[in-house]
Amino acid sequence: MSSIVNKFLPNPKTIAIVGCPFSGGQPKLGVDKGPIHLVEAGLIEQLEEIGWKVHFDGHHQFEEIHAASDPPIKTLLKNPRLVSRVCESVASVVGGHAKNGQLPVTLGGDHSLAMGTVSGTLASYPDACVIWIDAHADINTSKTTESGNIHGMPVSFLLGLGENHPEFAWIRPVLKPERIVYIGLRDIDTGERRILRENKIKAFSMHEVDKYGIGKVVEMALDHVNPNRDLPIHLSFDVDALDPSVAPSTGTPVRGGLTFREGHYICEAIHETGLLVALDLMEVNPSLADPESVRQTVAVGCSLVRSALGETLL
Repeated sequence: MSSIVNKFLPNPKTIAIVGCPFSGGQPKLGVDKGPIHLVEAGLIEQLEEIGWKVHFDGHHQFEEIHAASDPPIKTLLKNPRLVSRVCESVASVVGGHAKNGQLPVTLGGDHSLAMGTVSGTLASYPDACVIWIDAHADINTSKTTESGNIHGMPVSFLLGLGENHPEFAWIRPVLKPERIVYIGLRDIDTGERRILRENKIKAFSMHEVDKYGIGKVVEMALDHVNPNRDLPIHLSFDVDALDPSVAPSTGTPVRGGLTFREGHYICEAIHETGLLVALDLMEVNPSLADPESVRQTVAVGCSLVRSALGETLL
């Protein structure tokens, strides 16, 4: 049991596992199986063993959410109505758990789901900051996206950037540029680079990780987004932030990523702040690698969650 006191959660400390088997924000099959594999690997029992009470009432299958007619917006944004409706549902679920004093742990699924998870967090913790761990900035707009895949766009929707699409009118742009910080970036589109600069959004790429070391980078990230260490933290972790040698079974792997220990250090350091109120683990895709690589990626995913929730080396 961790000795760190969480400043926002009542006792008994309770996690709400929000399993989101959803792949609509990108084209590759299998990422919807990630949450199922993580739970089957024993994640719930592992979290109970480190002292948490765990609430889990099954994965959200979204059977009631469908879009019989879901043509692209502006001939580009793919599955917009389905993605929007699922994320709105996730926002309601995550927000409900947060209001009940639970810590939502959302297992994805693709990273478009963060439109829902972060919206849900900010509904209960309007001054929360977001620490986004990813190889990609996920801040494309409908004007800058090259693929039309919405898993590359959730941050722009949360910030209220780009065009207003009525399909996404439910997303209130309550996230401010100074309330999000990135760690691990190394594959950024030209339009995203411009958006980051124009909005003065703080980002630590792998260059900064190499230059300063992960300990200093996490400290600088927290100094920027949470200088007094008094704001709630939403940690959104895409496993493709890790090097493919560490987490090979993911949809958009990019060489030169975080090591096993660097990824875990981030989670450990966020836990030590006592400020974590929500956690996402996204983009585990068990269909994109051989069985051993899948097992390795799922095990790393479980380990990252445990580290963010208080598992220590000693």
